[in-house]
Amino acid sequence: MELDDRKITILKAIIKTYLETGEPVGSRTISKYSDLKLSSATIRNEMSDLEEMGYIIQPHTSAGRIPSDRGYRFYVDQIMLEKDNEVMEMKELMIQRVGRVELMLKKMAQVLAANTNYAAMISGPQYHQNKLKFIQLSRVDEHKLLVVTVVEGNLVKNTIVSILDPVSDEELLNLNIMLNSSLNGLTIEEINLGVISKLKEQAGPHSQVVDLVLNEVADAIKADEEDLQIYTSGATNIFKYPELSDGEKASSLLSTLEQKELLQDLITDVNSSENENGTGIQVYIGDEMPVQSMKDCSVVTANYELGEGLRGTIGIIGPKRMDYEKVVKTLKNLMTQLDDTFKNEEG
Repeated sequence: MELDDRKITILKAIIKTYLETGEPVGSRTISKYSDLKLSSATIRNEMSDLEEMGYIIQPHTSAGRIPSDRGYRFYVDQIMLEKDNEVMEMKELMIQRVGRVELMLKKMAQVLAANTNYAAMISGPQYHQNKLKFIQLSRVDEHKLLVVTVVEGNLVKNTIVSILDPVSDEELLNLNIMLNSSLNGLTIEEINLGVISKLKEQAGPHSQVVDLVLNEVADAIKADEEDLQIYTSGATNIFKYPELSDGEKASSLLSTLEQKELLQDLITDVNSSENENGTGIQVYIGDEMPVQSMKDCSVVTANYELGEGLRGTIGIIGPKRMDYEKVVKTLKNLMTQLDDTFKNEEG
């Protein structure tokens, strides 16, 4: 006897219900699932087959069924397969989309520099407010686990962590199911103290594993935010302004425009400031600059959004006497063009 689609659907419904309630599951409960549309009698027959095949067990006479170890294993393997397929599909879509967008951003950096006669920078699109997609725990040895963390943006992070107490196969399965059912689809901000406390309570003696997994989730999101592409253009335009063309100042500024780490500091400050004041366009003048080598400049920045949390930063770098009105107008027009272009691509 093989698991057909109907048996798989019923088995998943039993496991999901049991995970939520902790109580044996009966045919009447399963018949209420809207996507089944089966009678209680049909479901009872299918549940008998599943029990005979070893996927569910009946703990007491006249009670409902609960998943067996074999049932849990099938469920977890299905989750892993579904998540692998989901990640691959997302990766293919994002490679196509980001490839087109980044070519466009390089060109826009050149156009910005030419139109303003200042230097321009544009950061490539990144996911913000990343959601956790999937967690998988696997045993390496008695005191080590492999933690596979997948977050939006197609980032997969593998880490081996040390644990104090050994975890049995059944406990590992339960931890995988518990973590995925509780954390999937949440951002790091949404994983609050209430969620963490509930997870630790459910994990019992293995609450340390919850801490380790949450650390890996946070690190995975941080690593994604550090993997940043920045495109610059028009750096030599600074020589057009006497106050910036001094040999040492010009050399320092040119060097800054070539160093991703320093520009990343500026973009991080832009994002944190936007979170605080909610404004779209920001202006940094002289000592307000977070980057020391830009203290003689002004920078006007704006964040663009391409939907689904995909976001980047545009910046115009020039002298303190830059034409602010023109630069702000140019950035607003550019943000509108980006929005229109993305919508056209989506359509």
